[in-house]
Amino acid sequence: MAVALFEMHKSADARRELESLRAALGDHPNILYYLGRLDLDTEDFKGAVENLSKAAGNPPFPDTAYYLGFAYLKQHDLPNAEKWLKAAQELIPRDSRVEFQLAKVYREQGRAEEANKTLAHSEQLRHRDEDRVRWKQECAQKLDLGLGEESHAACERLYDPEDAEALTSLGTIYAQHRVLDDALRCFQRAAELAPQSPQMQYNLALTYYNLNQFEKARAPLEQSLKRWSDLFQLNALYGAVLAKLGEDTPAYQALQKAHELNPQDSGTADLLFLTILQLAKKDQAVREYSSALHYLQQAATLRPEEPEPHRRMADIYSRTDRAAQARAEQQEADRLNKSSAN
Repeated sequence: MAVALFEMHKSADARRELESLRAALGDHPNILYYLGRLDLDTEDFKGAVENLSKAAGNPPFPDTAYYLGFAYLKQHDLPNAEKWLKAAQELIPRDSRVEFQLAKVYREQGRAEEANKTLAHSEQLRHRDEDRVRWKQECAQKLDLGLGEESHAACERLYDPEDAEALTSLGTIYAQHRVLDDALRCFQRAAELAPQSPQMQYNLALTYYNLNQFEKARAPLEQSLKRWSDLFQLNALYGAVLAKLGEDTPAYQALQKAHELNPQDSGTADLLFLTILQLAKKDQAVREYSSALHYLQQAATLRPEEPEPHRRMADIYSRTDRAAQARAEQQEADRLNKSSAN
């Protein structure tokens, strides 16, 4: 919620959510990063330095050092600005913003030759970014037209084996056009370059999933969930992968967590419902009726319009000589059947 509000430029609402999280979780680097970004937006450079300095100890995103260097520059703390902008050069070497701000540092320090050289490099990177925007459009257009080798040649101009973001952009275009082998190639390399990025690992896992390579999809999700256990997308995809592998109990746990994080996602709720029914079926087969009923009651709560949980509960109650409850559940199943038919 906080990140969504931040991206929507609803700064006050985003800060309120972040401060609430901070009160509950402490100085988590992710929270501090976004608080620092909000401080920059309101020109609270002292607050930005404080928050981003703490986040930089275990940086959640590669551009943490850039924003910290930028905050120091705005305070005219040139030594620290140079230190962190140079760190950002190592982390995001193809980001023109880093070179542009570093050129400002050099100019204020009276290092004109270095400033001019760095500014020229920034311009080269900016022009490269503009070229990439055009190449992306051409790549997508040619793939839309199904131009085969011509589209592949156009798209491969975007392939940069040392730039995780460029690889992700190209992989996303390939994936959207169902060119999954090429998408996989891009996402594999991006995940190698940015092993701590949940987005990179998610892209890789999703592509494996779409290629029906479920065991391979599992590993990047497990690694990412150790660090990002509360990300809905990771939990939802992990649950789907485990369900495909027939591991119903861990699939249920992952899908339940995903559903708690995002109750509005109908796809996750549908898969959770089916997984619960499968677990209930297994328990009923070995006469673990109490556990089966627990699952079925949960399924009925999750999908109150579905008659199947009530029909199965009626069967269990009948088998365990609870006639009144069996009759009540069967009546509810019949009512829901009739309602859906109408």
